[in-house]
Amino acid sequence: MTSSDSTKVETRLHVESPLDGGTAVGLDPGRAHFLRSVLRLQPGAVVALFNARDGEWLARIDALGKGWCSLEVLSQRRVPGPEPDLWLAFAPIKRARLDFLVEKATELGVSALHPVMTRRTNVERVNLERLRANAREAAEQCERLSLPEVAEPVKLDALLATWPAERRLLLCCEAGPAPALAEVLAEFRAAGAPARPAPPWGVMCGPEGGFAESELDALRKLPFVYPASLGPRILRADTAALAALACWQAWLGDWTLRPPGRG
Repeated sequence: MTSSDSTKVETRLHVESPLDGGTAVGLDPGRAHFLRSVLRLQPGAVVALFNARDGEWLARIDALGKGWCSLEVLSQRRVPGPEPDLWLAFAPIKRARLDFLVEKATELGVSALHPVMTRRTNVERVNLERLRANAREAAEQCERLSLPEVAEPVKLDALLATWPAERRLLLCCEAGPAPALAEVLAEFRAAGAPARPAPPWGVMCGPEGGFAESELDALRKLPFVYPASLGPRILRADTAALAALACWQAWLGDWTLRPPGRG
């Protein structure tokens, strides 16, 4: 049952546990510590729990201690709904900028994050647990219901070999001939987009220093790849990715929708 409770809730936590009225949910030690020692919440406080499968629910803290917390699920605030099917393939960059990229891509609605190792990628190791934690925290803040999948890093040719043929790939080109990003997206919008749900897309951006010319040549030959220029200035890798995601959401994604209401 959807709640009509207007309780103001500032804390949202993503949980994998099933959510339904009257059920009990336990938190892992890290989340329990956050509620108890960082937010200093007490039994009786109300928070929101969510996942893509069950939506978002109000829950009351029954009890909490050092490293544990039990909550009672009360009532539903939001039901699950469709979200953009939008992947981001990116060459890993330095840690602070990579953290920023994952956080903002999650806020922009990306459904999957694919680290891809290119010829000029100068980062050898990707901390996937850190990226997943960044994505979860961003989802909790921005009020989306799902978490983006964070895939294992793969080489560029391996990613392209398994890329679904029906998923269009918007390639951010910093050099060479390519139509303007707005022109590429406008063409698909004029052809009938946006649709609900939108056709599957991906955005790909290169490393600091850009793609090698041989990589760009190989990408341009693929029928599902749509090269696009992001204007006259050379953008940092994280800036380019976020600019392309924002444009895609504005032209083909869900930015025509209003923020979700609250039960």
